[in-house]
Amino acid sequence: MRNTRSFLIGRTPIGGGHPVTVQSMTNTDTRDAAATLAQICALAQAGCDIVRVSVYDDACLPAIGELVRQSPLPLVADIHYRADLAVGAMERGIAKVRINPGNIGSQAEVRRVADCAKAHGVPIRIGVNSGSIEKEILRREGGITPRGMVDSALRHARLLEQEGFHNIVLSLKASDVPLTVKAYQLAARETDYPLHVGVTEAGLPGAGNIKSAVGIGALLLQGIGDTIRVSLTGSPIPEVKAAIDILQAVGLRRNFVNVISCPTCGRTGIDVAAIARRVQEELADLRVPLTVAVMGCVVNGPGEAREADVGLAGGGLAAATDGGEGGGYAVGALFERGKPPRRIQGDLAGQLIARAREIAMEKEGLV
Repeated sequence: MRNTRSFLIGRTPIGGGHPVTVQSMTNTDTRDAAATLAQICALAQAGCDIVRVSVYDDACLPAIGELVRQSPLPLVADIHYRADLAVGAMERGIAKVRINPGNIGSQAEVRRVADCAKAHGVPIRIGVNSGSIEKEILRREGGITPRGMVDSALRHARLLEQEGFHNIVLSLKASDVPLTVKAYQLAARETDYPLHVGVTEAGLPGAGNIKSAVGIGALLLQGIGDTIRVSLTGSPIPEVKAAIDILQAVGLRRNFVNVISCPTCGRTGIDVAAIARRVQEELADLRVPLTVAVMGCVVNGPGEAREADVGLAGGGLAAATDGGEGGGYAVGALFERGKPPRRIQGDLAGQLIARAREIAMEKEGLV
């Protein structure tokens, strides 16, 4: 993990070795405070840590004050070109501002924003993407390059540092994954700013998840990244699950249930996919590190998944089935770490879920 500057976004720490946070952004009309707050609350319920909202005209500012008062999460104001909107959002209690200082006018305007941010304890994120690099840098580089993206970001950062402001976060996003990764690697070597990591314009859920997982995951595995956003077209709610899945996959988020399941083969004796889906859905509320396995057969199941806290291996269908999703009434083996497997019959998914909940309670010291 990089040794970066550290500060608070509201009450949420960022940088300095603190846990990587998950961000998303509302896509409601910010002026509609009720609709925007409903989406913020849905993002919080999904597991988001920080939410960004667009502030694009004067009519957004009254809504910002209302949202700050009622939001369960710290809010970031996304500002383009207008220093007065940044100041207005900070005066209404916004926890962080995303702005590019070089695009808001004179150095006097930069000073105005920096002074307000210092007075209110508000960090500023400088967000450079592959479409916002200055023409001079593009000409020098002969196009979009990692070096050009980093130099553009540092140019903006210097404008703030000239005013004695140092609580800066950088983001260097592109829709091209290798370009994104190389830009962040360069910034990580040359600066101690916390980095907001993501692949911009990743696309629709599915392909967008893959691009984000490859880019964000590659950086996190190198210790690069202090806060992340998965950018998907459509509702922002799936972004949060995708981000949490990435953090889990690289070992940075452990207070969730990790459901592992085999790809199935001819030996499969249960409906692995249906049982795994049910297990994942019914244990989604747990906030303890718990690995639950669903394996198709007893030949490989307990062996391949021996590190699971609890798991199920299929043992062949029984004569009577209920025909419902979740595998029906079947025969299987329930296994736990350090214990011999035991034969179970009936609602296999239900028994696995029940035992997983018992183990979760034991982990929390509730039994």
